[in-house]
Amino acid sequence: MGRSAGGSRSSMGTLSRWEQRMERWERALLDRILRREPAEAELLTALRRECDARAVVCSHSRVVAPNLYEVELPEGVSGELARHGGQVLTENLARYGERKGYEWAGPLTVRVVTTSEPLPNGRYRVTSAAAPNVSAAAFPGHD
Repeated sequence: MGRSAGGSRSSMGTLSRWEQRMERWERALLDRILRREPAEAELLTALRRECDARAVVCSHSRVVAPNLYEVELPEGVSGELARHGGQVLTENLARYGERKGYEWAGPLTVRVVTTSEPLPNGRYRVTSAAAPNVSAAAFPGHD
């Protein structure tokens, strides 16, 4: 009798996991169909993750983070986000880095671009680099 009760719990757990997978699949499909744009908060979270992942601990009091970030968005994304998102994201990322005690490898810049290339999650891609001798003004559209 104990065996069938345990088997039922196991079956319920499997069913629950399948339901969760189906819900995630449905959400991903709807996102692709509706071509929902990533929200500013979502992009900032991705930038923070990239910053943390690529930061280099140089000493107990010095952590250097990349200073150049690029956010790629699919074509057709709101022009407002593509035009003004870089400045807003740069300001927010600068505050985040200050709270974490990060030192930037050079002038901090977040550049938002649109691309026709496929993106890993269909919505955006965030990349970074350390370029100490590059001025933020060198990027098109940077104020």
